[in-house]
Amino acid sequence: MRYSIEGDTFPVVICVMEDGEAMLSEGGAMSWMSSNMKMETISNGKTGKVLGRMLSGEGLFLNRYTATNGKGTIAYASSFPGCIRAFEVSPEKEVIAQRSAFLASTPDVEMSVFFQKRLSTGVFGGEGFIMQRLSGNGTVFLEFDGYVKEYELAQGEQMVVDTGYLAAMTAGCKMEIEAVKGMKNKFLGGEGLFNTVITGPGHIWLQSMPISRTARVISRYLPTTSKD
Repeated sequence: MRYSIEGDTFPVVICVMEDGEAMLSEGGAMSWMSSNMKMETISNGKTGKVLGRMLSGEGLFLNRYTATNGKGTIAYASSFPGCIRAFEVSPEKEVIAQRSAFLASTPDVEMSVFFQKRLSTGVFGGEGFIMQRLSGNGTVFLEFDGYVKEYELAQGEQMVVDTGYLAAMTAGCKMEIEAVKGMKNKFLGGEGLFNTVITGPGHIWLQSMPISRTARVISRYLPTTSKD
């Protein structure tokens, strides 16, 4: 399989596959494809894995697209201003990503739910509580919101991130929730009560435009309806 990621604000990944090669994606993710691509809806796993995908923000079923009678082309476009990144996943290179980041992958990539171990992370971590674990072997395409900045964290090195800005991290990173220090900072600073602290070693991807925060900002300018 060969691919190219094209476009700026609204990118698209275009995959060209040999006869018999396949891609998996969520329902509705396909943007266009050649006429020789065969679609099949599958659960792609046992009940536990299917429910795990649902908890991680994805659907119960996936669509499998297979090239038949020669080379085939299929494209997946982003659903929000941002970027598409390709990851080569292996048992030594698992990736933990934000909910709903999955766009498409080769068939041998496995997607499951990733829970933070500490209760405090689950209670106060917001979007960071339940994330997606991408494992197995193959290529996966993830969709991030806005511009993405990458950092390589050394052993014990930390990055403090506001909730929602963590797009993905390698499995070696640890994530904890830390209360903002100082009563004045908590209640007058406007940055919330908690921050996410990521500790290395590992690689992290931070996004500049979390869709959840963008939705909250837009909602301030939407007209309110009242019942007569």
